Amino acid sequence: MAEFDAYLSDLIAKKELPGAVLHVQHKGSTVFHRSYGGFTDSNHHPHNMKTTTRFDLASLTKVMATLPSVLWLVDNTSVELDHTIQTYIPEFKHSKVTIYQALTHTTGLPADLTPPVQRDEKRDILNEVMNASLIHEPGKNVKYSDLGMILLGKVIEKVSGLPLQTFTGRTLYQPLGLTHTTFHPEEKHQIASTEWYKNHYIQGEVHDEKALHLGGSGSAGLFSTASDVGKFGFYFLYPEKQMVISQVLMRKARNHVAENRGLGFEVWSGKGATLSCGRGWSEGSFGHTGFTGTSLWIDPHEELIVTFLTNVVQYGRKHNMKHIRPYLHSLIHAYFTN
Repeated sequence: MAEFDAYLSDLIAKKELPGAVLHVQHKGSTVFHRSYGGFTDSNHHPHNMKTTTRFDLASLTKVMATLPSVLWLVDNTSVELDHTIQTYIPEFKHSKVTIYQALTHTTGLPADLTPPVQRDEKRDILNEVMNASLIHEPGKNVKYSDLGMILLGKVIEKVSGLPLQTFTGRTLYQPLGLTHTTFHPEEKHQIASTEWYKNHYIQGEVHDEKALHLGGSGSAGLFSTASDVGKFGFYFLYPEKQMVISQVLMRKARNHVAENRGLGFEVWSGKGATLSCGRGWSEGSFGHTGFTGTSLWIDPHEELIVTFLTNVVQYGRKHNMKHIRPYLHSLIHAYFTN
């Protein structure tokens, strides 16, 4: 048994993770795909995790829905990365903030709304995002922000004339063969539940409160399987293997811009704070994480793609994922590249 496989089994046994699915590709082929543990559904029934289980991807939505949608629009419409968001959403009050800045998290917008959104309150989330104050000048600093991605989701809807779910399904997921990826999945009983809320675990309904109020957003709300997420990663590692999104733009999105960020993706520059893939991954490795316990990491130099989907928040928001992810990814990287 590989060390990383034993490590994950141990995490389940020690109840550091309820369940997980790990999907690994190396040099173009799937070399490992296994499920671990399980979840308790919204009716309090236990289930074993399967390799086909869908997960709430949380912020992986930013790179699996919003980023490729924007790239498609740049390639197929008059949209440009340097266009302002106000060009498409006149109600947005900041005239200098651009699409590029939203993708690189340099809008100057705060990370979140204040106070934090609750599941059962009534708030006009979009209006609050439109009128949020800047905390620094656009283009000057990197500040990870859900708000910029929510705005991009609305830009996509304005330009395409379609809801984000419809646009991504028709334009991206169907032609790319991502058959289990959607914003509003059916058969909710087959989806890994997330956090305990009031008297049940949240299941098949988006965990992120802002996305819940918005019915899904450019920031969160997407559900998928490990194999679909891995396929998406495959196309970003090998853009020439698909014909949906511009290969040039896909390669541009992988490039480092500033402070370990690229266009949508985190990108390891070899400097600064260690990313969740760990320091052993090659410079230029790129990926993203999600609050619910999800991640996708890609090492172009080693042709390694690791999809790690968990439901860690079923155990609550105080967990050890910030240590688990880099340790696991270091074990995997060492196993397949040494």
